[in-house]
Amino acid sequence: MTSKIAQWTLDVSDVGLMARFWAAALGYRADLGDDGCAKLFPPDGSPERPTVWLQAGAPAKQGKLRGHLDLIAEGELAAEVERLLGLGATRAVVGQSGDEPFEVLADPEGNEFCLLHRHPGQRS
Repeated sequence: MTSKIAQWTLDVSDVGLMARFWAAALGYRADLGDDGCAKLFPPDGSPERPTVWLQAGAPAKQGKLRGHLDLIAEGELAAEVERLLGLGATRAVVGQSGDEPFEVLADPEGNEFCLLHRHPGQRS
């Protein structure tokens, strides 16, 4: 028996802002709870796709994240980078050389994530 990823949890300062960003970025549906947190659900409700839990009360991020999301564009890469930037993402520099097969971005609270040029299961 093995385990699989069920949910990505992120501690945030502004739950509303982050719920709007991540719901739009992932195409998920946001449910802001009465507890000050938010849960994001995949649009098809598929239990195979992980949910996102945004917990309130995080202090400002300091330093590079030790864990982060790697996303894959469902369309043209440059257009997806521009769409994410338009949603409030920013470009991030974490020591990359410029030859990597991914773009490093950060969400509105500075949490880094990568937009991969190809699916990680594909060989170069």
